[in-house]
Amino acid sequence: MTRLFGTDGVRGVANVDLTAEQALALASAAAELLGRPGEAAGRSGVARPLVIVGRDTRPSGEFLEAAVVAGLAASGADVARIGVAPTPAVAYAVAGTGAAFGVMLSASHNPMPDNGIKLFAAGGLKLPDDVEDAIERRMAHPPTRRPVGGDVGRVRDVPTLVDDYAQHLLRALPNRLDGLRVVLDCAQGAASSIGPRVLREAGAEVIALHADGDGTAINEASGATHLESLRAAVLEHGADVGIAHDGDADRCLAVDASGEVVDGDQILAVCALAMAERGELTGNAVVVTVMSNLGFHHAMREAGIAVVTTPVGDRYVLEAMRAGGYVLGGEQSGHVVFADHATTGDGLLTALRLLGRVAESGQPLAELAKAMTRLPQVLVNVRGVDRAQVTTSSALRVAVAQAEEQLGDAGRVLLRPSGTEPLVRVMVEAESDRVAREIAHRLAAVVQGSLAIVS
Repeated sequence: MTRLFGTDGVRGVANVDLTAEQALALASAAAELLGRPGEAAGRSGVARPLVIVGRDTRPSGEFLEAAVVAGLAASGADVARIGVAPTPAVAYAVAGTGAAFGVMLSASHNPMPDNGIKLFAAGGLKLPDDVEDAIERRMAHPPTRRPVGGDVGRVRDVPTLVDDYAQHLLRALPNRLDGLRVVLDCAQGAASSIGPRVLREAGAEVIALHADGDGTAINEASGATHLESLRAAVLEHGADVGIAHDGDADRCLAVDASGEVVDGDQILAVCALAMAERGELTGNAVVVTVMSNLGFHHAMREAGIAVVTTPVGDRYVLEAMRAGGYVLGGEQSGHVVFADHATTGDGLLTALRLLGRVAESGQPLAELAKAMTRLPQVLVNVRGVDRAQVTTSSALRVAVAQAEEQLGDAGRVLLRPSGTEPLVRVMVEAESDRVAREIAHRLAAVVQGSLAIVS
């Protein structure tokens, strides 16, 4: 049976895979398992849990929000709707209000027809797998008794919580951004209003791109997964930096003044060096996933900064950060976590910290990004294979050993079985794109030949 929750909540095509009925049932189950008595939306003495609910700009978010709110209130939870807001704003509001939990309606960087439900536990933390599984089981057994009369939940709109989040972002900025011209691509998503406002209040001159908040075009040829228009706009306006978010603004990628992309690994490198210089890098370490570019590892080693590696997924980065007490971590995709200021990846916070370093140093982003040299990275997906045999195939083990010997310290090989499909991902890094491609396709052929599923 397929698990309802994926690596980042529940996600699918709205009104097909993710329906109003499912959203209501999920919200009701979450309220039953995560709800706890407390002060509700400013009304002291009310023994009902408080739940924060936010969404991105997708049209389907409106009916899914209504379903989630109905499920929560019918289960006896008070609801504070904060409206269109970045995912990290929901996490911040949960922590700041002492809410029992939070719900964010977004499919992040996915296309407009998709939507999703992300849950944050008390304190603004992501849910562990076992709690998600318990919620899924509870959905199959709805309660036989529900609250009535004065015990049902109440619903209030509290947009000021987004304003509180904006002020929190500005307090996390170590210095102002006066003199910087920035193009900000909001992907027609949750950052469309708050993103330009925060950067302008921080002192930057902002050219807003894809910032109408038109949810019918969310992530469409825009944002962190489509950087072409941002690169063109940076050159057109003579901007110092371009910043791109995704639909729910938990990612940040950048473009330098010449239009070159600065990815999540490079942003992490710039921020890690800045924090180490200021004595803020607790444990003198940064947490990344196995997909982080080898050039990042080389740069951190040269700087004397330790690198802690996790499986792919920002939740694993967060778990490792909490376990080790580390304050900086992230992914190549632009999910970056500053644990002193956030409980999850925050694209707006990342943008502020990166731009703050540019302003503080007086160096262009291109110069700062030279802190690491990206090695060519080639990824090949091999389908129709038995992913369980990746660690047991002798032919594959020999082929990988030969590839690693050929690469030496100048590259690496990573084979990742998919968690949900008969698929193996072959990733190779090398000093040249030609060598990386040659080795990746050679290994992919071995995977295909030795792990093929026989019908």
